[in-house]
Amino acid sequence: MRVGIGYDIHRTAKGRKLMLGGVLIPSDMGSLGHSDADVLIHAICDAILGALGKPDIGEHFPDTDPKYKGISSAILLKKVGRIARKNGYAINNLDSTVILEKPRLSPFKNRIRETIAEILNISPAAVNVKAKTNEGLGDIGKNNAVVAYAIVSLTKL
Repeated sequence: MRVGIGYDIHRTAKGRKLMLGGVLIPSDMGSLGHSDADVLIHAICDAILGALGKPDIGEHFPDTDPKYKGISSAILLKKVGRIARKNGYAINNLDSTVILEKPRLSPFKNRIRETIAEILNISPAAVNVKAKTNEGLGDIGKNNAVVAYAIVSLTKL
């Protein structure tokens, strides 16, 4: 068994889409980034890559490469899932936390969990998604940023 941890943060801005775990979340603020800026998927990608002992998402899909401009992070996660399988590993389970002030994610957590499971071709029971606020503290608390953490365990195929 191998374990990896992932983290990502993006600034937020009016007029941008808020993608979390491959799900479009209704919000007047969205994430800024080269791709669709899905912090949750980026953290999950880094957790999987970390468990494999591979370079991070930025080395695999650099933001200096125009082919990744605006790309759906779901495509990147699917590729990372293939990298895991190609290296002889399957995802045992995945736990994640999204931290943002607004909007509340409770109504979307199950759909996010199911979407991540579908992208990775694993059981939704193997995916956990939690949501927290930053209690008004710092840039996250002022709704200027969104953060995600993920941890994944892999098992040998």
